[in-house]
Amino acid sequence: MTENYFTEVLEKEYNGTSPRELSPLVLAYIGDAVYEMLARTRVLSLGNRPVNKMNAEAKKIVNAKSQSEAYFKIRDALTEDEAAVFRRGRNANSYTHPKNMDINDYRHATGLEALFGYLYLSGQNERITELFRLIYKTDKEL
Repeated sequence: MTENYFTEVLEKEYNGTSPRELSPLVLAYIGDAVYEMLARTRVLSLGNRPVNKMNAEAKKIVNAKSQSEAYFKIRDALTEDEAAVFRRGRNANSYTHPKNMDINDYRHATGLEALFGYLYLSGQNERITELFRLIYKTDKEL
């Protein structure tokens, strides 16, 4: 049901434009939400506790430094197509970036989000899961 909705929206709003053709910042925009959902699901899987503590743990996953580190954990597992999407996201000209943050971390995080956005909009949910599991394969806790 949900996949049909997104397909319909893309066809209506983007006239059937392939996710590959979307701006890397658009891909990062949706990829940020996808990655956030994965992070929150991971935190929830570690056990029930107060929401403010779960939110603090999710923030440890969804920040530029952690996302940059996540990219380096999966970069050798990326296909050529996925690596190209990542590079497009990393190299995109964002007019702003948060203060007190390393610009390289921010760019790698944007590339990772663009990759997850691309995979999501392409309907490659199994690949999203595979990559996220690679990132956290050895981590027992956050």
